[in-house]
Amino acid sequence: MRIAALLRQQIADGTLRPGQPTPSITTLSQEHGVARQTAAKALRVLEDEGRVYRVPGLGYYVAAEKPE
Repeated sequence: MRIAALLRQQIADGTLRPGQPTPSITTLSQEHGVARQTAAKALRVLEDEGRVYRVPGLGYYVAAEKPE
């Protein structure tokens, strides 16, 4: 998924920092010309990977870095 890969890269390079909100589903869908469901799926993929977490009613936020 292109959107998930882009967000993954932004998290890796520090553009999106831990605790910072990700772009909203609406923003992602408009910027990338995809359906809202597609943007939501990209965020769910990142949530499943532990890279972001969801706060109901507020959106998705970048998770703290995992120690390696």
